[in-house]
Amino acid sequence: MINFLNLEYFLVAAEELNFTRAAKRLFISQQSLSNHISNMEKEFDVVLFNRTTPLTLTYAGQALKLKARQMLDLRAETYRELTDIKDFSIGQLTIGLSHTRGRIILPEILPVYKERFPNIDLKLVEGNSSRLAADLLHGDVDLIIDLLPFKVENVELVPICKEEILLAVPDMILEHAFPGQLNEIKTQLENYTDLSLLSNCPFLLINKGNRVRTIADEIFEESQITPNIVLETENIETVLALAVKGMGITFYPRMFISGHREIQQRLNAHSPLNLYSLNHPKVHGTLAIGYHKGHYMSQATKEFIQIAKEAL
Repeated sequence: MINFLNLEYFLVAAEELNFTRAAKRLFISQQSLSNHISNMEKEFDVVLFNRTTPLTLTYAGQALKLKARQMLDLRAETYRELTDIKDFSIGQLTIGLSHTRGRIILPEILPVYKERFPNIDLKLVEGNSSRLAADLLHGDVDLIIDLLPFKVENVELVPICKEEILLAVPDMILEHAFPGQLNEIKTQLENYTDLSLLSNCPFLLINKGNRVRTIADEIFEESQITPNIVLETENIETVLALAVKGMGITFYPRMFISGHREIQQRLNAHSPLNLYSLNHPKVHGTLAIGYHKGHYMSQATKEFIQIAKEAL
């Protein structure tokens, strides 16, 4: 009979390929880890590691590593399924999304969800699109909310609403780039947002890996523009705040503006920032929920998706 604790310890050792690091990661002694590995080798009557420097897996060890994660995932899914069957009285739901999107979306969903299912333990994992895709792939989150397309395969998609990425252009930038022509240029951009017209202007962009940045880079490439990037940051609120102050042009989702009362007030009170729709198909996207096709879908996840579709 396979001992799951031995299996968990073996998998960590197989990932680290260093007993000292693996033992620290597991918060056990190196001798204890060695004993667990030896027990597995005796159970299967094979050698799992070549005790060389650096440590390497034998052919048997490589085969077990492939199966170990599947067995541990199956055990976890079985526990979750049995918990669901038990009257849906307890459970856990881990949601992955960006910090800013969470601030806009979650207040519309979570109060309703928590009222209906008070015993479900909610956890949030916040990050950019690349981080969220990796978390979903590795089973660290039950679902993610992001713009399509997702950067991960074998995912079931549930579209929930449309999204548009706008171009935020400060008056100060236009005045500097087109002295004495501010009104004419603004009228021209309102009629047709020609990005090549702004190719020499400074841009404020989100770090690579964020979906909005990916869209911006694709637009630049297709327009054959090498942007003058004066700042890159992880926080999309920072680029908008700096754009309002006239530091550069940026890209910003319409949903974040319509869902943020403070931003609306700042833009309406004094309008140093102009928001333009871009004449490009990539800026018109779909916000969706994604969950892994190969993993058990808990009742908690199903209910969250249903409430999100109703709310958004």
